[in-house]
Amino acid sequence: MLEQPKPPLAKIIPTTLEKFNDVRIDNYFWLNDRENPEVIDYLNKENQYYQEMTAHTKAFQKELFEEMKARIKEDDESVPYLYNGYYYITRFETGNDYPIYSRKKGSLSANEEIMFNCNELAKGHKYFQLGGLSVSSDNQYVAFAVDTVGRRIYTVQIKNLITGEIFADTIENTSGDSTWANDNQTLFYTRQDEKTLRSDKVFKHKRNTDAANDILVFHEKDDTFSVEVTKEKSKKYIVISSSSTMTTEFRTLLADNPDGKFTVFQKRVRGLEYDIAHFGEHFYVLTNKDEATNFKLMKTPELATAKENWVDIIAHRDDVLIEDIDIFRDFLVVTERFNGLNTIRIMPWSGEGEYYLPFESETYTAYTSTNVDFDTDILRYGYQSMATPSSIIDFNMKTKEKQVMKEQQVLGGKFDKNNYTEERVWATATDGTKVPISMVYRKELKKDGSNPLLQYAYGSYGYSMDATFSSTRLSLLDRGFIFAIAHIRGGEDLGRQWYEDGKLLKKKNTFTDFIDCSKFLIAENYTSPLHLYAEGGSAGGLLMGVIANMAPELYNGIIAQVPFVDALTTMLDDTIPLTTGEYDEWGNPNIKKYYAYMKSYSPYDNVTPQEYPTMYISTGLHDSQVQYWEPAKWVAKLRELKTDSNLIYLDTNMDAGHGGASGRFEALKELAKEFTFLLDLEKIGN
Repeated sequence: MLEQPKPPLAKIIPTTLEKFNDVRIDNYFWLNDRENPEVIDYLNKENQYYQEMTAHTKAFQKELFEEMKARIKEDDESVPYLYNGYYYITRFETGNDYPIYSRKKGSLSANEEIMFNCNELAKGHKYFQLGGLSVSSDNQYVAFAVDTVGRRIYTVQIKNLITGEIFADTIENTSGDSTWANDNQTLFYTRQDEKTLRSDKVFKHKRNTDAANDILVFHEKDDTFSVEVTKEKSKKYIVISSSSTMTTEFRTLLADNPDGKFTVFQKRVRGLEYDIAHFGEHFYVLTNKDEATNFKLMKTPELATAKENWVDIIAHRDDVLIEDIDIFRDFLVVTERFNGLNTIRIMPWSGEGEYYLPFESETYTAYTSTNVDFDTDILRYGYQSMATPSSIIDFNMKTKEKQVMKEQQVLGGKFDKNNYTEERVWATATDGTKVPISMVYRKELKKDGSNPLLQYAYGSYGYSMDATFSSTRLSLLDRGFIFAIAHIRGGEDLGRQWYEDGKLLKKKNTFTDFIDCSKFLIAENYTSPLHLYAEGGSAGGLLMGVIANMAPELYNGIIAQVPFVDALTTMLDDTIPLTTGEYDEWGNPNIKKYYAYMKSYSPYDNVTPQEYPTMYISTGLHDSQVQYWEPAKWVAKLRELKTDSNLIYLDTNMDAGHGGASGRFEALKELAKEFTFLLDLEKIGN
């Protein structure tokens, strides 16, 4: 019998970290240097170990990849949308990884104009991402941004859509987003701090000039804020937004006057959040002013924008979160969230006959889609549930007639949504709070505790995890898995307070909610600890790290994608991207109470000699959001201290960043690895 490969062991080089007279010894701090050949060698050895240990699943991975790929319509395209006289379309061709961006003038029967074929642009690059497309008002020029590393550092260029020429002016180190003034000559864009990658400066660029001569129009010096520049849907104003986790500030400039000066809309007040939308002679302001925890809608004259001029349009409600608005000539559309579910409210400006779009399921998501035109009665929205493929729907707000413009096709001929059960249940958390769980599984499933169940959650930044459809997920469901989303605190699933109760000094609610959901699913015989699996990525990877420390006995396996597990050390290092902007999320550990609290749950700091579940941990060498060394150090420490023989895999994509592989099919290969990990533990083959 061949001897099983031994996992690589990282060198122990103790580094002393001290704060508030508290000393931490980090044996693997040396892994924080991606320029060190020994670091790269260690990551390569981990990759080799993973490949060797999973060699027996390679054929199954390939089969799963082909199975998932076969459900996808390869020659697919988006629903065209009309903007400024052109229909814009994004489409894919069979066999190609990347999209083609095109447009047609005036009619869908007009000749197609190819703007960008990303399959051509991606040649020679291991990673490719096109973003930030911005077309000038005269339809002649498009600004675009390219990232070929995966670190989300974009280079902006300009293309003449009439001649096809790409101009020589090249703008580097940007966030990727840009917007044109109405003169078709002036482009506003944001630059990033070269070290922290915080978007902190807005520049003005004149077409066909050297970017070295670009003019700085705004510098956000507060390192807890980041900036963005956009144009209002009315096309009247260019808007600079400065935002932190709990405070915002806007500046406006007439788009017809690009060389003018931006005016502060309402100066920042700590804790005051607001967003603005221009319509007619007013701005509409979505805000938490006057302790409106779930936000309310106000309006103000466009020439008197300070908060003392704001008046209520939709008052604050304790049980309804206002998430967004879409403004049309005759209608105001409000996206709300009630009892954890999306609602879309149609409000005629006339004040008569408002109504909600009807949705019947309890495991769905609905959202307004691409609505760039004021002068229309058509609202475009999307709908899907955990067993219902996504649809894009055009809804006539006057006649209430709807037209399904596109329904996601699940190819292969085997899918029937009637074969699946969708269910929403409520677990009781340690403090008595009811936490919703959305689930989907095959109808013939029996609740006898023997079912494999994958429990997923995120639980940070107020990001709600809606119940969505996934054609790839069918590869698990059809092999007997239950898929469950735990809507834990830290998201905004049940309103703004749900977020407030899962951040800062209440962050541990996020972790105990997840564990309590797991205990509920076990108690109700959906699954058992022998068959329960947990998955989360990024801040959800932090969650995975904490539950592995707190309740390892509940899980047979854990998937942690780009996990934020060295939370304390990272938040103490303000040179790392995202750190300073997240003090309002996690707390500033330079303040003693936040330091102590963060240390009490930070996964890396709390690895202890105990048994841990089998784990698959993935990362990207160029990740700018969660640096690769966090999972690398975590794995090394787990190997050093854990007392069991369960396997731990560290899989590092040496060519990508936070989002993983860039091609649509390359991403499926990564998913096939995760699914094979789960199915192999369950001894479920092809």
